[in-house]
Amino acid sequence: MLSFLPAPLLALLASALMLLNILLWVPILLAFSLFKLLLPFKRVRLLIDPLLLRIAEAWIAGNSGWMRLTQKLDWDVTGLQDLSPRQWYLVVCNHQSWVDILVLQHVLNRRIPLLKFFLKKELIWVPIMGLAWWALEFPFMRRRSEAYLQQHPEERGKDAATTRAACEKYALVPTSVMNFLEGTRFTPAKQARQQSPYRHLLKPKAGGVTLALDAMGEKFGAVLDVTIVYPGGAPTFMHFLQGKVRQVVVLATTRPVPQATAAPGQTAEQALRHTCQQWVNQLWAEKDALMAATLKNKTCL
Repeated sequence: MLSFLPAPLLALLASALMLLNILLWVPILLAFSLFKLLLPFKRVRLLIDPLLLRIAEAWIAGNSGWMRLTQKLDWDVTGLQDLSPRQWYLVVCNHQSWVDILVLQHVLNRRIPLLKFFLKKELIWVPIMGLAWWALEFPFMRRRSEAYLQQHPEERGKDAATTRAACEKYALVPTSVMNFLEGTRFTPAKQARQQSPYRHLLKPKAGGVTLALDAMGEKFGAVLDVTIVYPGGAPTFMHFLQGKVRQVVVLATTRPVPQATAAPGQTAEQALRHTCQQWVNQLWAEKDALMAATLKNKTCL
């Protein structure tokens, strides 16, 4: 509607509307979260958690509102039929831009339960948003290199404990546990550094999926596999605010939850880890081919 405005003015307007939406909903979110913190009982959680989810959904709907007002976006979305907000989902997706988060929230809001992202520990210090993520109980992970863990073995397993603790809370109310399997945003430089075998993706990591399935695998009704494609190239967040993104393709597929069967001599944990790594490798090969076909098709149109 307002996409005709000059890019700098459009970015300023979109930023202002996004900030106002945050300032409207985050204080309400924090008020209910503090009430739950002061009364840490299961009955209180069962009462407050659904309210927090409704508040977050209203916040996301507000984001969708300013996006419709300021962006002239052609949405090509498939595969969202037969989803339910009353079922637990494990959601996996490729990652190219911070815009991915707005895209996912926009297309999935109220179709499935609120997405709970695994976040870097440092993000808790982001002004306002860090508090909002804390209030919504997003798990904060402290990523450590293998070299660091070898020098500090006492740190090994802490992220697993954080994940399990979060997933125990998620088991009370339908939740969508969100994983960007690449662990970071795709760039050609990272692709070259990793020597990734994929054209459009980095190597996937199975750790987050393994932990989520280990903690609450019996709760998940399905895996929602989402592929995001930007035919005009992966945008920066500023490019998005300036209205320079014209088309977004979202391809969703509902898949069965991976099931592990232990081979002779394997523990259940080893079997699950092996199954998840094979599963994500196959999934990523299919996703890479899908992205290549989609980009070729959109280029030809």
